[in-house]
Amino acid sequence: MFEFGFICLFVHLVASIPQPPCRRCCDHLPSPDDAASLRKSMPAMPEVRTYINMTILKGDKGDRGERGTPGKPGTEGSQGPQGAEGPKGAKGNAGAPGDACKTQHSAFSVGRRKSLHSVDNYQALIFDTIFVNSPEHFDMFTGKYHCHTPGIYFFNVNIHTWNFKETYLHIMQNESEKAIVYAQPSDRSIMQSQSVMLSLQEGDEVWIRLYKRERENAIYSDDVDIYITFNGYLIKPETK
Repeated sequence: MFEFGFICLFVHLVASIPQPPCRRCCDHLPSPDDAASLRKSMPAMPEVRTYINMTILKGDKGDRGERGTPGKPGTEGSQGPQGAEGPKGAKGNAGAPGDACKTQHSAFSVGRRKSLHSVDNYQALIFDTIFVNSPEHFDMFTGKYHCHTPGIYFFNVNIHTWNFKETYLHIMQNESEKAIVYAQPSDRSIMQSQSVMLSLQEGDEVWIRLYKRERENAIYSDDVDIYITFNGYLIKPETK
């Protein structure tokens, strides 16, 4: 009975103690508006960026890769200045002899069976007989030798004089007199000869010219024998 009374008294005392008001567990958090105001009033936090030290992660050097395909060629540059002249080279060895079949040659020998007297103008001596004309560099229609191979040539002319008449001819190179064939008037006819070597260039012409009438002159021949001849040949071709 005593214990029951004591319990009642205890319950009464506890009930008489004032209790705090009831609150929810999230009442202590600020409202959304208060939180926004709070964030604005707080100082800005510094930005944190992550930095990775690559030297710590660097591995060993790899093998050399394969060569890539070449690129397109660039535009051509301007020409540079001419360089200094180099030293003269040593003389080379002599070459082998050339083919004998390819050796350059030219030769002719022609004759005339008719006599010729001077007229008012100069006359080219025309020939009617061919002894040699290889390779046909002598023109029988004009009486002129045409040079096709530059070099040194030998020429010779033989004539027979006419009794009591002067003989006056020239060996001509183009329009220039190079050598004369001359004999004074005489009661005896004789054979006359003249030879000369000439340096010719391609296109040069060599021929025999009879002087004009102001010097009465003539050369003799007949239809039986050949008294007049003109000969020439290449001695040495010009070297390049």
